[in-house]
Amino acid sequence: MKKLLKKVLALICILILAIFTFIACSNSDDLIAAEEEAVEETDYNIASILSKFNAAGLSYAVNGNTVTFTTQNLPNHKSPYYATSNPLYEAYNGTNSSWNQNPNEIAAQNIVFTITLNPSEAPNKEATPMGPIGISRNGVVFFNQYAAGGAPLTGEINSFDQWNGHPTGRDQYHYHIEPTYLTQEFGEDAFLGLLSDGFPVYGPMENGTVITNDDLDAYHGHTSATADFPEGIYHYHITNQDPYINGNGFFGIPGNITN
Repeated sequence: MKKLLKKVLALICILILAIFTFIACSNSDDLIAAEEEAVEETDYNIASILSKFNAAGLSYAVNGNTVTFTTQNLPNHKSPYYATSNPLYEAYNGTNSSWNQNPNEIAAQNIVFTITLNPSEAPNKEATPMGPIGISRNGVVFFNQYAAGGAPLTGEINSFDQWNGHPTGRDQYHYHIEPTYLTQEFGEDAFLGLLSDGFPVYGPMENGTVITNDDLDAYHGHTSATADFPEGIYHYHITNQDPYINGNGFFGIPGNITN
Protein backbone atom coordinates (compact mmCIF):
# COMPACT_ATOMS: atom_id res chain seq x y z
CA MET A 1 0.00 0.00 0.00
CA LYS A 2 2.83 2.37 0.88
CA LYS A 3 4.58 1.60 -2.41
CA LEU A 4 1.38 2.38 -4.33
CA LEU A 5 0.95 5.67 -2.45
CA LYS A 6 4.51 6.68 -3.25
CA LYS A 7 3.95 5.95 -6.96
CA VAL A 8 0.73 8.02 -6.97
CA LEU A 9 2.48 10.95 -5.24
CA ALA A 10 5.37 10.73 -7.71
CA LEU A 11 2.96 10.83 -10.65
CA ILE A 12 1.16 13.84 -9.15
CA CYS A 13 4.49 15.68 -8.73
CA ILE A 14 5.44 14.93 -12.34
CA LEU A 15 2.04 16.20 -13.55
CA ILE A 16 2.30 19.42 -11.52
CA LEU A 17 5.81 20.05 -12.84
CA ALA A 18 4.63 19.54 -16.43
CA ILE A 19 1.77 22.00 -15.93
CA PHE A 20 4.10 24.71 -14.53
CA THR A 21 6.56 24.14 -17.36
CA PHE A 22 3.80 24.54 -19.95
CA ILE A 23 2.55 27.77 -18.33
CA ALA A 24 6.07 29.23 -18.14
CA CYS A 25 6.75 28.44 -21.79
CA SER A 26 3.42 29.92 -22.86
CA ASN A 27 4.11 33.14 -20.94
CA SER A 28 7.58 33.34 -22.46
CA ASP A 29 6.16 32.90 -25.97
CA ASP A 30 3.57 35.60 -25.28
CA LEU A 31 6.27 37.98 -24.04
CA ILE A 32 8.43 37.41 -27.10
CA ALA A 33 5.43 37.94 -29.39
CA ALA A 34 4.56 41.17 -27.57
CA GLU A 35 8.13 42.43 -27.89
CA GLU A 36 8.19 41.59 -31.59
CA GLU A 37 4.88 43.39 -32.08
CA ALA A 38 6.24 46.48 -30.27
CA VAL A 39 9.28 46.52 -32.55
CA GLU A 40 7.04 46.28 -35.62
CA GLU A 41 4.91 49.19 -34.40
CA THR A 42 7.96 51.48 -34.30
CA ASP A 43 9.61 50.29 -37.51
CA TYR A 44 9.52 53.70 -39.17
CA ASN A 45 10.78 54.59 -42.63
CA ILE A 46 10.65 58.21 -43.80
CA ALA A 47 11.81 57.63 -47.39
CA SER A 48 8.30 58.34 -48.70
CA ILE A 49 8.43 62.04 -47.74
CA LEU A 50 11.83 62.89 -49.24
CA SER A 51 10.27 64.07 -52.51
CA LYS A 52 8.63 66.91 -50.58
CA PHE A 53 12.05 68.53 -50.19
CA ASN A 54 12.02 70.49 -53.40
CA ALA A 55 13.58 73.93 -53.61
CA ALA A 56 16.42 75.74 -55.36
CA GLY A 57 19.73 75.27 -53.60
CA LEU A 58 18.54 72.11 -51.84
CA SER A 59 19.48 68.53 -52.75
CA TYR A 60 19.48 65.14 -51.08
CA ALA A 61 21.01 61.73 -51.65
CA VAL A 62 20.12 58.39 -50.08
CA ASN A 63 22.96 56.12 -48.99
CA GLY A 64 21.85 52.89 -47.34
CA ASN A 65 19.68 53.76 -44.37
CA THR A 66 20.58 57.45 -44.28
CA VAL A 67 19.77 60.52 -46.33
CA THR A 68 22.15 63.44 -46.75
CA PHE A 69 20.67 66.89 -47.35
CA THR A 70 22.82 69.71 -48.68
CA THR A 71 21.30 73.16 -48.57
CA GLN A 72 22.32 76.71 -49.43
CA ASN A 73 19.69 77.73 -46.87
CA LEU A 74 18.15 80.42 -49.08
CA PRO A 75 14.45 81.03 -48.39
CA ASN A 76 12.23 80.86 -51.46
CA HIS A 77 10.09 83.70 -50.17
CA LYS A 78 10.58 87.43 -49.90
CA SER A 79 12.32 89.07 -46.96
CA PRO A 80 13.74 92.44 -45.91
CA TYR A 81 16.93 90.52 -45.09
CA TYR A 82 17.74 89.94 -48.75
CA ALA A 83 19.92 92.59 -50.38
CA THR A 84 17.78 95.30 -51.98
CA SER A 85 19.16 94.24 -55.38
CA ASN A 86 17.80 90.71 -54.94
CA PRO A 87 14.43 89.97 -56.65
CA LEU A 88 13.25 88.42 -53.37
CA TYR A 89 13.86 91.60 -51.38
CA GLU A 90 10.71 93.01 -49.84
CA ALA A 91 10.39 95.59 -47.10
CA TYR A 92 8.81 94.36 -43.89
CA ASN A 93 5.02 94.27 -44.24
CA GLY A 94 4.07 92.01 -41.34
CA THR A 95 1.85 92.70 -38.35
CA ASN A 96 4.41 93.16 -35.57
CA SER A 97 4.31 96.83 -34.56
CA SER A 98 7.53 96.29 -32.57
CA TRP A 99 9.44 94.91 -35.54
CA ASN A 100 13.09 95.90 -35.60
CA GLN A 101 15.40 94.67 -38.36
CA ASN A 102 18.65 93.15 -37.17
CA PRO A 103 21.92 94.17 -38.92
CA ASN A 104 22.45 90.83 -40.71
CA GLU A 105 21.59 89.69 -44.24
CA ILE A 106 20.65 86.46 -45.99
CA ALA A 107 23.65 84.80 -47.62
CA ALA A 108 24.17 81.41 -49.23
CA GLN A 109 25.43 78.70 -46.86
CA ASN A 110 26.68 75.15 -47.19
CA ILE A 111 24.83 73.14 -44.54
CA VAL A 112 24.85 69.34 -44.60
CA PHE A 113 22.56 67.03 -42.62
CA THR A 114 23.02 63.26 -42.50
CA ILE A 115 19.79 61.79 -41.11
CA THR A 116 18.57 58.24 -40.57
CA LEU A 117 15.71 56.95 -42.71
CA ASN A 118 14.58 54.73 -39.82
CA PRO A 119 14.16 56.99 -36.79
CA SER A 120 13.61 55.45 -33.38
CA GLU A 121 13.31 56.65 -29.82
CA ALA A 122 16.67 57.37 -28.21
CA PRO A 123 17.39 55.49 -24.97
CA ASN A 124 19.09 58.64 -23.68
CA LYS A 125 17.66 61.92 -24.94
CA GLU A 126 20.01 64.71 -26.07
CA ALA A 127 19.39 68.44 -25.78
CA THR A 128 19.23 70.33 -29.07
CA PRO A 129 22.31 72.45 -29.86
CA MET A 130 22.39 76.12 -30.69
CA GLY A 131 22.33 76.52 -34.45
CA PRO A 132 20.60 74.17 -36.93
CA ILE A 133 18.57 71.32 -35.42
CA GLY A 134 16.56 70.36 -38.51
CA ILE A 135 15.69 71.25 -42.08
CA SER A 136 12.43 72.49 -43.56
CA ARG A 137 11.07 71.37 -46.90
CA ASN A 138 12.23 74.60 -48.59
CA GLY A 139 15.80 74.07 -47.37
CA VAL A 140 15.78 76.63 -44.54
CA VAL A 141 17.07 75.32 -41.23
CA PHE A 142 15.16 75.09 -37.95
CA PHE A 143 16.66 76.49 -34.73
CA ASN A 144 15.50 75.67 -31.20
CA GLN A 145 13.54 77.91 -28.82
CA TYR A 146 16.50 79.97 -27.61
CA ALA A 147 18.06 83.22 -28.77
CA ALA A 148 21.82 83.75 -28.77
CA GLY A 149 23.44 82.64 -25.53
CA GLY A 150 20.47 80.48 -24.59
CA ALA A 151 18.26 83.47 -23.78
CA PRO A 152 14.47 83.41 -24.31
CA LEU A 153 13.21 84.53 -27.72
CA THR A 154 11.23 87.37 -26.12
CA GLY A 155 13.31 90.18 -27.60
CA GLU A 156 14.75 88.47 -30.64
CA ILE A 157 11.29 87.57 -31.90
CA ASN A 158 10.79 91.23 -32.85
CA SER A 159 13.40 90.87 -35.58
CA PHE A 160 11.56 88.04 -37.37
CA ASP A 161 10.47 89.02 -40.88
CA GLN A 162 6.95 88.68 -42.30
CA TRP A 163 7.47 84.91 -42.68
CA ASN A 164 8.89 84.43 -39.15
CA GLY A 165 12.55 83.99 -40.04
CA HIS A 166 15.73 86.02 -39.65
CA PRO A 167 19.51 85.65 -40.16
CA THR A 168 22.24 85.16 -37.57
CA GLY A 169 25.46 87.16 -37.32
CA ARG A 170 26.86 84.65 -39.83
CA ASP A 171 24.02 85.57 -42.24
CA GLN A 172 22.44 82.14 -41.69
CA TYR A 173 18.68 82.49 -42.14
CA HIS A 174 16.51 80.24 -39.95
CA TYR A 175 13.12 79.62 -38.34
CA HIS A 176 12.62 79.38 -34.56
CA ILE A 177 8.82 79.38 -34.78
CA GLU A 178 6.10 78.59 -37.32
CA PRO A 179 7.38 79.19 -40.88
CA THR A 180 4.20 80.87 -42.05
CA TYR A 181 5.24 80.83 -45.70
CA LEU A 182 5.20 77.02 -45.58
CA THR A 183 1.95 76.71 -43.65
CA GLN A 184 0.34 79.18 -46.06
CA GLU A 185 1.61 77.20 -49.06
CA PHE A 186 0.95 73.66 -47.83
CA GLY A 187 -1.57 73.96 -44.99
CA GLU A 188 -1.39 74.26 -41.23
CA ASP A 189 -1.54 70.47 -40.85
CA ALA A 190 1.14 69.82 -43.46
CA PHE A 191 4.54 68.19 -43.25
CA LEU A 192 7.08 71.00 -42.81
CA GLY A 193 10.42 69.24 -42.46
CA LEU A 194 12.60 66.98 -40.33
CA LEU A 195 14.62 67.37 -37.19
CA SER A 196 18.04 65.78 -37.38
CA ASP A 197 16.83 62.67 -35.53
CA GLY A 198 14.70 61.82 -38.57
CA PHE A 199 11.30 62.50 -37.01
CA PRO A 200 8.93 64.73 -39.02
CA VAL A 201 7.77 68.22 -38.09
CA TYR A 202 4.14 69.12 -38.76
CA GLY A 203 2.17 72.35 -38.60
CA PRO A 204 -0.01 73.63 -35.75
CA MET A 205 -3.14 71.67 -36.66
CA GLU A 206 -4.12 67.99 -36.75
CA ASN A 207 -7.49 66.54 -37.79
CA GLY A 208 -9.00 70.02 -37.89
CA THR A 209 -7.90 70.85 -34.34
CA VAL A 210 -5.26 73.34 -33.22
CA ILE A 211 -2.46 71.55 -31.38
CA THR A 212 -1.35 73.05 -28.07
CA ASN A 213 1.62 72.27 -25.85
CA ASP A 214 -0.73 70.27 -23.61
CA ASP A 215 -1.29 67.81 -26.46
CA LEU A 216 2.42 67.04 -26.73
CA ASP A 217 5.11 65.37 -24.66
CA ALA A 218 8.24 66.94 -23.17
CA TYR A 219 9.96 66.79 -26.58
CA HIS A 220 7.05 68.59 -28.26
CA GLY A 221 5.75 65.59 -30.15
CA HIS A 222 3.38 62.65 -30.04
CA THR A 223 2.50 59.51 -31.98
CA SER A 224 -0.51 59.49 -34.28
CA ALA A 225 -1.47 58.93 -37.90
CA THR A 226 -0.67 61.68 -40.41
CA ALA A 227 -1.51 62.12 -44.08
CA ASP A 228 2.01 60.93 -44.96
CA PHE A 229 2.11 58.11 -42.38
CA PRO A 230 -1.43 56.72 -42.09
CA GLU A 231 -0.23 53.87 -39.87
CA GLY A 232 1.15 56.38 -37.39
CA ILE A 233 4.55 57.84 -36.54
CA TYR A 234 6.09 59.89 -33.79
CA HIS A 235 6.28 63.49 -34.96
CA TYR A 236 6.81 67.01 -33.70
CA HIS A 237 4.27 69.83 -34.00
CA ILE A 238 4.88 73.55 -34.26
CA THR A 239 2.76 75.51 -31.77
CA ASN A 240 2.34 79.21 -31.07
CA GLN A 241 3.88 78.98 -27.60
CA ASP A 242 7.37 78.31 -26.30
CA PRO A 243 9.07 75.92 -27.11
CA TYR A 244 7.44 76.32 -30.57
CA ILE A 245 9.17 73.46 -32.47
CA ASN A 246 11.03 71.29 -29.98
CA GLY A 247 10.96 70.84 -26.23
CA ASN A 248 13.50 69.21 -23.93
CA GLY A 249 15.61 67.75 -26.72
CA PHE A 250 15.51 65.23 -29.55
CA PHE A 251 13.10 62.32 -29.13
CA GLY A 252 15.32 60.23 -31.39
CA ILE A 253 19.04 59.94 -32.04
CA PRO A 254 20.27 63.09 -33.84
CA GLY A 255 22.24 62.74 -37.04
CA ASN A 256 25.27 64.72 -38.14
CA ILE A 257 25.11 68.43 -39.02
CA THR A 258 27.91 70.52 -40.53
CA ASN A 259 27.53 74.24 -41.23
